[in-house]
Amino acid sequence: MPKKPNNLRKRLTRQELRDLDLEIKFLEGIARRDPCYVDLLKILGDDYTRRGRHEEGLRIDERLARICPEDAIVHYNLACSYSLTNQLEQAVSALETAISLGYRNLDHMAKDPDLENLRKHSAYKKLRAKMRRKNVQAS
Repeated sequence: MPKKPNNLRKRLTRQELRDLDLEIKFLEGIARRDPCYVDLLKILGDDYTRRGRHEEGLRIDERLARICPEDAIVHYNLACSYSLTNQLEQAVSALETAISLGYRNLDHMAKDPDLENLRKHSAYKKLRAKMRRKNVQAS
């Protein structure tokens, strides 16, 4: 399952924001000591996105894509980060990679708020049509 499900997009309370900031600080410390700790980087990237720190989340997703080049979910999340930072051509490319690696959740793509910018792009519509033609079942 990709990070950033719709239920995480709710407005966070002050306490939740403080807790998230503490978690980010903690995870950043571990990431400095172990920059290839994949599971930690996935959580840190998600936390940055939840906190609205999209550029930092993008840097984590780019690092994960270098560490895990065959992981479809990593590339899907990279597409989300590119979309959130209005880098739509890069988002299309990352999404194409995710699909070529096996990403197939059309329903999630259609609803994911992180892809809102990308869904307006003509290349996104072509990608969805291509997936539908291949009889990919929505999950």
